[in-house]
Amino acid sequence: MTTSPRWLDSEEQRAWLAYIDFSTLLADHLNRQLRRDAGMTHADYSLLAHLSTAPDRTLTMSELAERLKVTRSRLTHAVTRLQEAGYVSRREDPGNRRNQLAALTPQGLELLERAAPGHVEAVRRAVFDTLTPEQVGQLADIGEAINAALQRMDAGGDDQEPLPWRRR
Repeated sequence: MTTSPRWLDSEEQRAWLAYIDFSTLLADHLNRQLRRDAGMTHADYSLLAHLSTAPDRTLTMSELAERLKVTRSRLTHAVTRLQEAGYVSRREDPGNRRNQLAALTPQGLELLERAAPGHVEAVRRAVFDTLTPEQVGQLADIGEAINAALQRMDAGGDDQEPLPWRRR
């Protein structure tokens, strides 16, 4: 038995198209700001930022892939590039030799600390300065609700392949 699609109504379509537009524009805006001001991509900034908040500024490559929502292959390329630049180090995990650890170097922390003020200002100007405090709360609630639903769908199987960053 086939069922017809549950088409979006006009308000849902408006919301979906607004999301597509702002997410694309925001990603481009933040990437351009970081390239201009710090010589790095937004993806690299995010990688360094996640390492900076981890205990000992170190995560397994699997944990880092999960946090960044990227494939392990893509993460390996990024970490290798940042390692060659001196911003990240990589070594075997002494507790589990099958794991690799990525760690933020002092040079990586210095780069992140130089880039952070301009990046935070770009985020503030593009997002938070345009919203009321009530809208900021709504945005957080909406993001958390969608994230939770997607995680439930992934955990429930739904006959889908595992998310790319969870593949072994």
